[in-house]
Amino acid sequence: SGQYRVPRATAQLLAPVGDPEKVICVGLNYHDHCQEQAVKVPKEPLIFSKFPSAITGPFDDIVHPQDTSELDWEVELAAVIGKRGRHIEEAAALEHVLGFTVANDVSARDWQMRRNGRQWLLGKTFDTFCPLGPAIVTREAVADVHNLWIRCSVNGHRMQDSNTRHLIFGVPALVAWVSRFVTLVPGDILLTGTPAGVGVFRKPPVFLKRGDEVKCEIEELGTICNRVV
Repeated sequence: SGQYRVPRATAQLLAPVGDPEKVICVGLNYHDHCQEQAVKVPKEPLIFSKFPSAITGPFDDIVHPQDTSELDWEVELAAVIGKRGRHIEEAAALEHVLGFTVANDVSARDWQMRRNGRQWLLGKTFDTFCPLGPAIVTREAVADVHNLWIRCSVNGHRMQDSNTRHLIFGVPALVAWVSRFVTLVPGDILLTGTPAGVGVFRKPPVFLKRGDEVKCEIEELGTICNRVV
């Protein structure tokens, strides 16, 4: 109707899902990301997690922890679960997906790769390490989720530029795989992995510093933009 519009400048967008039961993540899920670090393409999805407390809004700040000097970016396609399920068949998996949104899997590489026994959790789950948004685009509104350009820029410089067709395991395969182990419930967030172009594998490595602006965007889904403070 147009009767209930609020000027964008007067509103703060929150994450479209702020307190999910689970934030499930996938590592090494783009062919080009495997190539940039010279590792074999995995035969099964590599699953890890973030705590829901890592979620922040699509235009909120990323807090640079004092405990890391290796802060990195990872633009990711995120799927939002809309229907409860366990042992979901891959052919029916998309029926359990409400829609999609943009995520940044912010990572403290020193904690992920060298510290804490090289378990990934702590390096991935500092507060504000999961900017999410700007909205959930319903599954039916996306022409082909496996053919969307996906990009990340830092201070206006393009760092990641790929396409979701390069995913190793697509959304249905991931939903089916994860549901073998845990019950998926409405609101669960599934981050599907990042393409090539992250900072840690550049030569020399490039890491985020306070004052940097990180923009993550996916075709048809929108843009999130976060300042590092």
